[in-house]
Amino acid sequence: MKEFDEFVKIIRILRSENGCPWDREQTHESLRQCMLEEAYEVVDAVDKKDIDNLREELGDVLLQVVMNGVIAEEKKEFTMEEMIQEVSEKMVHRHPHVFGTTEVKNSDEVLKNWEELKQKEKKETSVSDSIKRIPLALPANIRAAKVQKKAAKVGFDFDNYEEVLSKVYEELSELEDAKRTGDICKIEEEFGDLLFSVVNLSRFLQINAENSLTNATNKFINRFVGVESLARLENRQLSELSIDEMNDLWNRVKESE
Repeated sequence: MKEFDEFVKIIRILRSENGCPWDREQTHESLRQCMLEEAYEVVDAVDKKDIDNLREELGDVLLQVVMNGVIAEEKKEFTMEEMIQEVSEKMVHRHPHVFGTTEVKNSDEVLKNWEELKQKEKKETSVSDSIKRIPLALPANIRAAKVQKKAAKVGFDFDNYEEVLSKVYEELSELEDAKRTGDICKIEEEFGDLLFSVVNLSRFLQINAENSLTNATNKFINRFVGVESLARLENRQLSELSIDEMNDLWNRVKESE
């Protein structure tokens, strides 16, 4: 595309000797947080169904992709063309039902084939190889769920929801025991085990733990805003209220939903 070529040219100019001092200073590492933030902003636009903002945020992600690509070119790591060619070949290879002779009945079979082809491409010879490749930078809930799913594919899993729920209670009990010791390292370890078990529970409930926590946080924010609004209507400040008074306002907001 002409527009894409022009955009790449702009980034190359910004990175040039007579370009922008800030852009010239950037590295793969310095842009890491920018990439994460822009990706989350895309997701936020999708969730809000804000198409105008989605267009803008996708452009910002493209900026991060091209910036990293130009930096790679300068360092002789790879070229923009090589990057595009590689992902193009990957799409063709992982869609043999479209570009080849493989037949599939539904999207589940597509995903199964995708994972098998991906394992061959990555030369993964074991489930451990696959698990170790799950990015550390993923949100903890998402990473935990991915690890659990991969382990479950070879049968390393609980049989039913009740067993998982029992494990959650077990981890909660161990957290209580750790709390009594006062050992902060042990407390943190057991708290992590509890969270991991809760994520596993979400898998058996067939819900997304990350989405559930996001929704719960949003619900808390909305209710807290309602509590403060009620207090103001009564000419009171939250800082002046007791916890019982705030809980009373909370329940009023909750009942009004």
